[in-house]
Amino acid sequence: MLIRGRVWKYGDNVNTDVMFPGKYTYTVTDPAEIARHALEDLDPQFAMHVRAGDIVVGGRNWGCGSSREQAAACLKYAGVGAVIAVSFARIYFRNAINLGLPAITCPEAVLALRPGETAEIDLVRREIRCGAGTFTFPALSSTVLDIIAAGGLIPMLCRQLGVPVPEGYSRWSEGGGG
Repeated sequence: MLIRGRVWKYGDNVNTDVMFPGKYTYTVTDPAEIARHALEDLDPQFAMHVRAGDIVVGGRNWGCGSSREQAAACLKYAGVGAVIAVSFARIYFRNAINLGLPAITCPEAVLALRPGETAEIDLVRREIRCGAGTFTFPALSSTVLDIIAAGGLIPMLCRQLGVPVPEGYSRWSEGGGG
C-alpha cells in the first residue's frame, strides 16, 4: 500500500476543535461538506488546496481534545492519504484507523518532512520517503492494515460478513470525496 502526496505540516497539540469546528459537529453531515471544513480554524487554505493523497504531518499529541469523529473524517473525506505525527491522542488515532485513514507515528520523519514537498509512504515496508531520506515507522498490525485496505472498519466488517456496505458509505470509504 503506497501513499504519495504533498506534505502539509503543523505543530504540537493540534486539537479536534481546530480540525473540525464544533459549530458544525451536529449540523453538517454530508461528507463533501465535512471535507470543505477540514482544518478550517487551523489553516483556512487547506480545504481549498488539498489534493487526493496529500499527507498531513503533526507534532506531539495530534488530535487532542474532544472525541469527535469528524476531526479524522474531514481529512479522509478531503482525500488525505495519511497523517504522520510524533504522537497521537488515543481517541483520534482510533477514529482515524476506523475510518481507514492511516495514522503513523514517526518522530524522525516529522522533523525531516518539509511543507509542500512530495513524500511517499509504504505501509507494508513501513517506510516514509522524502527529500531528507527514508524513515522507518513501527509496524501497523495486520488487522489495522486490513481496515485501511478495506477503506475503514465498516467496509471491512461488511466484507467479512458478506453483506453490502451501507448505501452512501462506500463512495467515501475509499477517500477523495467521490
